[in-house]
Amino acid sequence: MSEFIEQVKKRRTFAIISHPDAGKTTLTEKFLLYGGAIQEAGMVKGKRQSRHAVSDWMEIEKQRGISVTSSVLQFNYDGFCINILDTPGHQDFSEDTYRTLMAADSAVMVIDGSKGVEDQTRKLFKVCAMRHIPIFTFINKMDREAKDPYELMAEIEQELGVETCAINWPIGCGKEFKGVYEREKQEVIRFIPVQGGKKEVEVEVCDAQDESLKEALGPQLYQQLQDDIELLDGAGAEFDLERVQKGQLSPVCFGSALTNFGVEPFLRHFLDMTTSPLPRMSDKGEIDPLSEEFSAFVFKIQANMNKAHRDRMAFMRICSGKFTKGMEVFHYQGKKKIKLNQSKQLMAENREEVEEAYSGDIIGVFDPGIFSIGDTLCMAKNKFAYEGIPTFAPEHFALIRNTDTMKRKQFVKGVEQIAQEGAIQIFTELGGGMEEIIVGVVGVLQFEVLEYRLKNEYNVDIVKTPLSYQFVRWIKNEDIDLKSLNLSSDTKKVQDLKGQYLLLFSNEWGIRWASEKNSELELAEFSKN
Repeated sequence: MSEFIEQVKKRRTFAIISHPDAGKTTLTEKFLLYGGAIQEAGMVKGKRQSRHAVSDWMEIEKQRGISVTSSVLQFNYDGFCINILDTPGHQDFSEDTYRTLMAADSAVMVIDGSKGVEDQTRKLFKVCAMRHIPIFTFINKMDREAKDPYELMAEIEQELGVETCAINWPIGCGKEFKGVYEREKQEVIRFIPVQGGKKEVEVEVCDAQDESLKEALGPQLYQQLQDDIELLDGAGAEFDLERVQKGQLSPVCFGSALTNFGVEPFLRHFLDMTTSPLPRMSDKGEIDPLSEEFSAFVFKIQANMNKAHRDRMAFMRICSGKFTKGMEVFHYQGKKKIKLNQSKQLMAENREEVEEAYSGDIIGVFDPGIFSIGDTLCMAKNKFAYEGIPTFAPEHFALIRNTDTMKRKQFVKGVEQIAQEGAIQIFTELGGGMEEIIVGVVGVLQFEVLEYRLKNEYNVDIVKTPLSYQFVRWIKNEDIDLKSLNLSSDTKKVQDLKGQYLLLFSNEWGIRWASEKNSELELAEFSKN
């Protein structure tokens, strides 16, 4: 086996999804702790010391303790090279999450054991289901009083419509959370707490039928465990790897990321069940990750990741071949060759220069303003494009204008850069300038982030006026005469950054009117990047 194939086979790339506060960022940190990437976990919103999680880098994230951008972290564990894509948990940023899932081969869903399936988990799960990728469930916070494990499993099945299979089982919960029972090996892993969960946890492993276990767990928990084992073996869903890989069956593990209980067993199971990088669809058919020709697609653009570097990074998922620093590639959408000189791998805002990376890896490259989300990079002798990433239709709109006309340049630059990252969509009136811009977002919190970033990164203050529009539709026919359209009085004609024409509607009635009164008009809900 060549060194190249060996490197690709070691790769595992997954995204972590959850409702805000289910413990996703903490779990990410504990993976890094076990992989030796960090020496001590920086507790998110920890009372004892004011450290923030390593993957929350934007100032607004540190203030609120939520993730609003996706960050990318890489570490090695047990011979594997693992790329974690941490996603925003807040629903207002689900579009960023969807784009991130496009770059992942599988997903880890974190669920709070005391709350079960929450609103945001449903939305994000739908996004995962659209991708048909394997989903592994970690039921977290078992160190607090949690719902009954059977109830949690049933809830996942009913709410999300995916079957579950318990890979391990919790012994007690809250202060009584003693460990997990590993079903396949029929062993009990008991956890011995360590100082505040900052270091790896100590474990004791013994056979589930071992007499000494009765003493260690106490008669009640021991009896409960024996009953659970019998019930699970009789009634639990059979484990079927093929169904897991199709996203039809979700393996479930239990633990507590905060105290490190169950984190390593989950990581080991996850690595046993996942595959190395998967093939990707392009306009020339599937591209094999083991093909030695380099190719990648851009799934995220982030400006000003560091106040000290006024810059933009384009994050790309390598889908085939090997990346080497300074290599020449063909930018399909820009129709020209470019050199990839400045490339980084990230641990949130700490950057490390990357000399080489392989199929399955995620790298950030310096973007001089040429990349858009969904762009393909390939070799000039074999040109093709990967499938585009859909743009979600915004649901909230506002008119924004700059308060200081002297700062028009910064205002335009700031708004355009944030729009190119995909956090907001901007529209202008037909033939109108950039003095007043209509901004569309999927979730209202994005308005706050926009205002905050314009002020902090571009030193621009804005006035925001909410608009009553609720729907946007892209006009698919390129040759249509916009002036001749018969539209309701509250429908607005606008264009986006790429010069595509759109209609903004206040209600569904307006959409129906436009379709019925203009038989030749073709409208689309999505715009493919």
